[in-house]
Amino acid sequence: MLNTKEKIEITLREKLRAFFVNVEDESYLHAGHPGRMASGGGHFNITVVSPVFEGKGLLEQHRLVYEALGPDLEKEIHALSLKTFSPNQWKIS
Repeated sequence: MLNTKEKIEITLREKLRAFFVNVEDESYLHAGHPGRMASGGGHFNITVVSPVFEGKGLLEQHRLVYEALGPDLEKEIHALSLKTFSPNQWKIS
């Protein structure tokens, strides 16, 4: 069975055709936080590089990530920190 981190990685690779996805589960940093999931998950730092982001602004890129993760993962994710790049932006950074 996949954990939430693995589900996020697979979902973003498939739905956004992302060729680079890094997901860091930072839930341990939020011990005692009211939003922390009972399962221990919920807080993630995610970097995504996708050609789908080409020509789109940062807000639109982030919306695409949230749409891709959708209702399937909303109960497993409490907070996201996102870094999104098109392939051209990734080369420059």
